[in-house]
Amino acid sequence: MTASGEHPPEGWAFLGVGDPFQVVHDEQRGLLAVAGAPAHGRATPVAVYDSRSFVRRALVRSRFPVHALAFHPRHPLLAVGAGKYDGGYFFEGELLLLDLESGAVASLIGNEFGRQVLGLEWLDERTLRVLMAPPDDWQDEAAHQHGHVAVVDRDDWAAVPARSLSGRDLAGPRVHAPRPTPHEAAQRAVAMLRSLWQAQRDDSSRGV
Repeated sequence: MTASGEHPPEGWAFLGVGDPFQVVHDEQRGLLAVAGAPAHGRATPVAVYDSRSFVRRALVRSRFPVHALAFHPRHPLLAVGAGKYDGGYFFEGELLLLDLESGAVASLIGNEFGRQVLGLEWLDERTLRVLMAPPDDWQDEAAHQHGHVAVVDRDDWAAVPARSLSGRDLAGPRVHAPRPTPHEAAQRAVAMLRSLWQAQRDDSSRGV
């Protein structure tokens, strides 16, 4: 769908992922990843689009609410961090790696419960910084405001096997990690989409 002089459809329904919850834009490659808002009992969709035409390029679904998206700086890969508190003990979740060319997706964390992934950042083409909630909140009153940072290094992320990240790979120092409210996350996502939509409308009016 191309941009026009009109406002985007109410609720961004044309994206096909429900209400936007997380958005990341790769300006250099003209790619846009959007995760839908979490819905009880349903998988969370994450779609990748051409950021100029909004044509969909790939789609993946997570079993958990999505908190982080990060395009690899070189390869056609998207890292997806997701998870939730189970309500009684564990912060469970997953780290997905989506191949944008083949559509293949790998869940990388080997632990049965995974980890709730809160943030992702590619430091370079070999190194991914992962911010996670603690494994659980047993005798840890601050667990919902803290997390752990791991720096994971791989020679070739396109070849990383599923379930290959161990507890040792994901070990790291404890840091303060307050969680934004769902409303705050959704507001940021919509603000970025509106900015991109406006840029497309401006380009269209100039005949770019």
